[in-house]
Amino acid sequence: MGELSRIGVAIDTDLLEQFDELIARRGYTNRSEAFRDLIRGELVEEAWTKPDSPVVGTVTLVYDHHVRLLNERLTDMQHEHYDHVLSTLHVHLDHNNCLEVLVIKGKASEVRKIADSLISTKGVKHGRLTVTTPGTHS
Repeated sequence: MGELSRIGVAIDTDLLEQFDELIARRGYTNRSEAFRDLIRGELVEEAWTKPDSPVVGTVTLVYDHHVRLLNERLTDMQHEHYDHVLSTLHVHLDHNNCLEVLVIKGKASEVRKIADSLISTKGVKHGRLTVTTPGTHS
């Protein structure tokens, strides 16, 4: 962390009470860290909107492993993007369903494209991309 700066913020009392309740439920010990996390979150969102921004994310997929050739298609797609796919985790949820989590890294536009192609693969029941920054700027 760099040098600290102090700021003053005027906020409605009712809103502040709600915020204090929220941060208490989430385990924050003070408002400052909660504010810093909110700001970091907004900066990550901003970075994600720029196609060339470096990002890292997880793609979570749920699919029926009995769908013909689906597992092979997903694996082939991951191999096509070996330079972006850092790691995978495969979990057998029950007799029919699997959960797969991929960690991917690259430019925001590339990560989105890879995630979209995996999530939209026929047979995938549900998919979600969660993105953050690699942490090099905050």
